[in-house]
Amino acid sequence: MSQFSDKDNLFMQRALELATNGRGNVSPNPMVGCVIVHDDKIIGEGWHNKFGEPHAEVNAINAVKDKSLLSDSIAYVSLEPCSHFGKTPPCADLLIQHQLKKVLIACADPNPLVAGKGIGKLNNANIEVAIGLLKKDSEKINIRFFTAFKKKRPYIILKWAETADGFVARENYDSKWISNEHSRKLVHKWRAEEDAIMVATNTVKYDNPQLNVRDWQGNDPVRIVIDKNLMLDKSLKLFKGNQPTICYNLIESKTKGNTSYVQIEEHNFLEALFSDLYSRKIQSVIIEGGAKLLQSCIDKNLWDEARIFISKLKFETGISAPIIKGEFQHSEDILGDELKIIRNGKN
Repeated sequence: MSQFSDKDNLFMQRALELATNGRGNVSPNPMVGCVIVHDDKIIGEGWHNKFGEPHAEVNAINAVKDKSLLSDSIAYVSLEPCSHFGKTPPCADLLIQHQLKKVLIACADPNPLVAGKGIGKLNNANIEVAIGLLKKDSEKINIRFFTAFKKKRPYIILKWAETADGFVARENYDSKWISNEHSRKLVHKWRAEEDAIMVATNTVKYDNPQLNVRDWQGNDPVRIVIDKNLMLDKSLKLFKGNQPTICYNLIESKTKGNTSYVQIEEHNFLEALFSDLYSRKIQSVIIEGGAKLLQSCIDKNLWDEARIFISKLKFETGISAPIIKGEFQHSEDILGDELKIIRNGKN
């Protein structure tokens, strides 16, 4: 028999829903939600809203009007409460301070600074702790956070649009517009949810993209371009504005304006690039082209998820779409475009 009741499931599900309110704003921290329950009624709830600001447990406890109820209450937290001083004090200490009766935790924190220490603190303070309620759901919403700690690289999303006959661009590299306006708006939403966006030399040369968030509200991702021989014209949109930009190359490391030029060796170039992004606390990257870069990531098994738009257009000839095999998740119609989601089953 499960140690968790149906009501426990409902309250933790609420904590997970709250957690996702922080999407796009809390990285490199995880998304966390917290619900405080007294006599089967929610008396306080909160989530981690923005990096550097109070965590979910703090916001939930602050929302409780009658603090005297806390010692007879249960806290449902979607991830193990932190146990160390970072941008904010330890949340485990706050729960101990108010002597909550019980704390239910969806899953442990993979961060070595926490990793069981928060649970240990609660246990040592004689607070009853139960862990594992909706564990897979918690890991799923924080897949970027877990990937960073487990694989020492960002969570990698591959995205492209292809024609009905399997091309991502014409022979002259022209790819505007394969997907429709609604699909492109969805892409801008995705950009606002990830830490970084990456493209290769030809995509910048021929498309001159801005790689920012325009058709959606949200933060601009860090722009990443591979320009191995530093051949790109510095008047291109990618090198303008205040949006942080990283240019990976074989020649030099320097900083100029908004752009950091990072030299890495040709050997294991992509592996070194993703390792460098991890060292910069970039936990997710969406790769939007070109076809060779996307295929290289697939061939090297450096990907976690692929999002593919398939339009009704036909080019008959051109640059072929990447070839990918993985676990099909689902597809949906985006007003005429088919969006197909594939996950990497080898990871």
